[in-house]
Formats: sequence, C-alpha cells, structure tokens
Amino acid sequence: MFDIHTRLATLKRPQLLARAARFGVDDYRRNVHLRRLLDCDDLPRHAQALMQLFDIENEMNDARLAKSGNYSPARHVELLIAIAGEGRLLQMTALRLT
Repeated sequence: MFDIHTRLATLKRPQLLARAARFGVDDYRRNVHLRRLLDCDDLPRHAQALMQLFDIENEMNDARLAKSGNYSPARHVELLIAIAGEGRLLQMTALRLT
C-alpha cells in the first residue's frame, strides 16, 4: 500500500486525460467540486478526500480499460482535477505546518 504522496506521484493516465486535468486544476473549487464528486455535505480532510477520490478514480479507470458503456471521460477528468487540486491543497497545508 502506497502513501498518499507516492500515489499522487505514480498516478499514470493517458496523456489526453492528464492534460485536460492540468488545464482544469487552477479552477478547482473544493466546496463545489469535491462536495459533488463525493456526494457529501461535510467535506473530509484533504488526505481522507484524496483516498476516497483515488478509490472512485480507480473504478473509473477500470471502466475505461474495460470499454464499459458506463464510462464517462468528462467525469474521469473531473476526478483527476479533484485529485490534483486536493494534492496541491494537502501540500500547501503541510508547508504551512513546517
């Protein structure tokens, strides 16, 4: 089992998905996007949110690889944006604590 930072660093997805996520990460708004993706009222801490997002994204990637009719590229990009956004926020929080 990898720690969060290792999972972030080793997450590999097709270039088109990764590029789309990089374009969207600057517009990531935790209160709006994370609430919708996790379908929750109370937002979890960054690390917990990342773990939940990794689980959802892994299922989404499995659907992509299986060429499932349930696969949504737009939702996959949203998940990757949220993962990158939460990763940034987690990193910024860690820097403030040091």
